[in-house]
Amino acid sequence: MPKFASETTVSCEKSEMEIKSTLRRYGAESFISGTTDAQAVVGFQMKGRQIRFNLPLPGKVENTFWVDKRCSWKRRPAEQAERAWEQACRQRWRALLLCIKAKLEAVECEITTFEEEFMAHIVLPGGGTVGQHVLPQIAEAYETGRVTPLLLQLTGPGESH
Repeated sequence: MPKFASETTVSCEKSEMEIKSTLRRYGAESFISGTTDAQAVVGFQMKGRQIRFNLPLPGKVENTFWVDKRCSWKRRPAEQAERAWEQACRQRWRALLLCIKAKLEAVECEITTFEEEFMAHIVLPGGGTVGQHVLPQIAEAYETGRVTPLLLQLTGPGESH
């Protein structure tokens, strides 16, 4: 299945600005972003919470950009590899915009709460996110078998089954 926005021509910078304007429209109080070779970071403050998305970016030297898709033993010229890498970066920025818009709209329509929708990305006092803190604990619960049965999760504690 093709990735969302895999053929987009929208620049990374334009997508970043769209994220910023979307956040403002939904009431974000502040916005920050930055990029390294390995990732982009988008952060904002909203509803009394600091939120951070880490967007992994593909490495320019990844084989997928250098190998000719029609002939796997043949390398692409450097300018084609660069264009393929830029396309992958543009695609990821568009996907991040879609993700943030969908979350904000779900909150706006009262499908979920702000905290539920952005929980994994809420920044904790130490600088990490809730997701970075909780995900290893979830993995451990599944590895050790100490997981609440699905029926209890659906009905909640104290409700009849």
